[in-house]
Amino acid sequence: MPTLLSCTVALPPTYRPGDILAFHRRDAQEEGESASDTALRKGLLWDGLPACLAVCFQPERAQATLTIDAAAHPERCALHFEAMVRRMLGLTQDIEAFERQHRHHPQVGALIARQAGLRVAVAATPFEALTWAVTGQQISLGAAVSLRRKLILAAGVRHTCGLMCYPDAHRIAALTVGELRAAGFSATKANTLLTLSRLVADGELPLEAWLQTLPVDDIRERLLSVRGIGPWTVDYTLLRGFGWMDGSLHGDAAVRRSLQALLGVEEKLDANDARTWLAAFSPWRALLAAHLWAAERMTASVP
Repeated sequence: MPTLLSCTVALPPTYRPGDILAFHRRDAQEEGESASDTALRKGLLWDGLPACLAVCFQPERAQATLTIDAAAHPERCALHFEAMVRRMLGLTQDIEAFERQHRHHPQVGALIARQAGLRVAVAATPFEALTWAVTGQQISLGAAVSLRRKLILAAGVRHTCGLMCYPDAHRIAALTVGELRAAGFSATKANTLLTLSRLVADGELPLEAWLQTLPVDDIRERLLSVRGIGPWTVDYTLLRGFGWMDGSLHGDAAVRRSLQALLGVEEKLDANDARTWLAAFSPWRALLAAHLWAAERMTASVP
């Protein structure tokens, strides 16, 4: 018998659902998720069980449901579910403090004025964010979306609603290098994904536990010890997986392009230039990066 969880969360008057919906509209083929102008649906695994998340945006509130293809314990899951929804919708992010502090900045103030209320869409789980970051390393957004789709299809878990479910660590750990290579992953990325999945499945990378305490330095140290993981992957995972706003995404090409345009300089900015400039905006460097992504979204693809 399926299990249904539901919750309603309040949204601030300045909330921008379009930012969240755009994140879930990346794949036009809609194998694992789809989004309209007011709602999204996403296939995922909930405690290893196929589940379908649906979120409908209304004025100043969002209604969310999770349909699990098996019996579960709704009382035990309810708080976990609402916490996931609030995190995914960016409601744990202190964007108001960032906007108050920097609204008069000569360059960033203009971004804030145009994009007031911008929040960062967060993945359903830190594991999804981590594997998406690895998938997207050093390739275009379009190529990364295609590769992500092939990973979902390779895992092969479909919910009764028709959507494929994003795999968890156990599902990816059960794949082989050959299967990942057949899906389009390089040998390096395939091995990195399998190593990470096995570490998470074995409890050596306790991503879900880290959601409660967010030991950033420990997370950074543990992830950087894995071959194939660099600073950009860590900071992107912290942003998209945990909603941490202070990763310095100076290594991101789209951030540097948008920053160059914002500053009105002709020469391309290198990573050191971007890191130095972003440093003044701690503890909101990653939130500023999201503003920079949004600023160029109409002219270039961003992650």
